[in-house]
Parts: sequence; structure tokens; C-alpha cells
Amino acid sequence: MKEVKAFIRPNKVDDIVHHLKDAGFENMTISSAEGTGKLQDEDAFVSQKFSITESEVAKLELVVDKNDVDKVVQIISEQGKTLNPGDGLIYVSDVEKVYRVKKGLENGMK
Repeated sequence: MKEVKAFIRPNKVDDIVHHLKDAGFENMTISSAEGTGKLQDEDAFVSQKFSITESEVAKLELVVDKNDVDKVVQIISEQGKTLNPGDGLIYVSDVEKVYRVKKGLENGMK
């Protein structure tokens, strides 16, 4: 199993999630986040919490079968791009085990 974590533009979340769900990827976590990096944006986001951050981002997290990673990355990339700097980043990591909180079952993805 793999975890796909994407930092994307907040205004792209609806399109990305819609296309992921249409492709059968229904379980995901979406969070609001703030970031900093090389990008110098004219419309820089002014954080109310942190003096160092300058961009508002959405974080999308999914755990998928290793055979589905390319499809998930393709959907996020195609639906998330604006062709401008700051479109985001996608990370893929190994997931060793998954447990259900309710039942404690290992690798209980369903």
C-alpha cells in the first residue's frame, strides 16, 4: 500500500476530489494548511496564525494499492494544474500497516 499526499491549491479541491471519486477512490482526508517556499506570489496569503507562511494550501491524503498510484497522481496532476508556479507537490510513501480503530484489524482497508 502507498500513501499519496498532495499539497494543492484550495480552489482545485472540488475538481480533484470529484474525479478521484469517479475513478473509485472515495476514502481520503482533506485538510487546510499553510506553506512557505520559493514562490513569491503577488497575491501572497497573509496568515493569521504564523508570521512565516505566505500561501494557503489544501492537503489531500489517500492510502491506495501500489498499482493505483500512477492513476491517482495523474488525476491530481491533471485536475490540479493551472500551469502557474505554486500548483503544488505530490508525495508518495510506503504504508507498512493499516489498523482499523474500531476493530484493531491489521490492513483493514475496506
